[in-house]
Amino acid sequence: MTKRSRKASRKRTRKSALLSKINDLLRMRRFWLGLTSSAAVGHQVAGCTPNAGWYESLLAKASAVIGPPLLASVTSLVGPAAASALAALAPLADGLTRYAFNDLLGLPTTTAGSAATPAGGGLGSQGSTATQFSQCRQHFPGGVPPVVPRADDLRELCYSSFAVLHSGSHKTPVFVAERLNRASITQAKGLQRTDRFFADARLPRAERAELADYQGSGYSRGHMAPAGNMASAEAMAQSFSLANMVPQNQAHNAGAWSQIEQDTRRYAQRAQGDIYVFTGPVFTGPARTIGPGKVQVPSHLFKLVYDASTGRSWAHWQANAAGTRASAPISYEELVRRSGIRFLPG
Repeated sequence: MTKRSRKASRKRTRKSALLSKINDLLRMRRFWLGLTSSAAVGHQVAGCTPNAGWYESLLAKASAVIGPPLLASVTSLVGPAAASALAALAPLADGLTRYAFNDLLGLPTTTAGSAATPAGGGLGSQGSTATQFSQCRQHFPGGVPPVVPRADDLRELCYSSFAVLHSGSHKTPVFVAERLNRASITQAKGLQRTDRFFADARLPRAERAELADYQGSGYSRGHMAPAGNMASAEAMAQSFSLANMVPQNQAHNAGAWSQIEQDTRRYAQRAQGDIYVFTGPVFTGPARTIGPGKVQVPSHLFKLVYDASTGRSWAHWQANAAGTRASAPISYEELVRRSGIRFLPG
């Protein structure tokens, strides 16, 4: 190969990489626009102080990666006002969109209040650990998160309307916690479902599910905190994090499990106050996995419902299989025995 040929080959390689980056950014355009529109409203309401340092670092990195001319084009697509609103709104900028763009551009994602934090504060008993969730205790009864079996790969993720304890070995939640009430369910009605699934970049790559893991697997990306429970556009977008998903049998997801989710919403709308819902997978029997990342397929799913006003609680226990029907609930004590998790304080 001549010197001129080598130079032309390197030029084609650089051009190909640049075009790939352009395509990545353009694919995220609609995602950015949808989230920044809600960010602009939130900023006006909350009066947040813009986090200029983060936005400036993102622009600098983007300029270095794709060059000032293309960066100007991308900025014109999303608009400077939307970009400023995104950087200003701390819950959203520290949540979903910051992780997506930081991951794309190679910026660090570990910032105060935004990264997945390792689980495990004080020991509840031998072999168990009390989770902390210091940034989102409002999702738990009395502000007290569960006590779970100890493991080295558990990480706590806070979202605006739910909390996730994530397992890096299973690449699924251990549990997802929500607080529901009449007002939140009323607000959730009629909210348009987004269906924009994404891998949460707060989790290390080696510990998280990717979109490719579910493609062609034959399993649904089964929400643990359902999209139908989300009372805002921000919460709706966040509910499509793969950290909130498990590989779920498609017939079960659309059938008995969907019925349980609807029944839970109906109860929340009738309840006098807050109800707390814990949902998650259980793994028994031979391990089954999907995708190149080997995301583990649960044998069963559970959903615990606790009415804080009455003290009443019950749990659904479902085999992750096509023929599963909605059966009689089990007691809280039986769920603790089967799962090894103490969900409620006391």
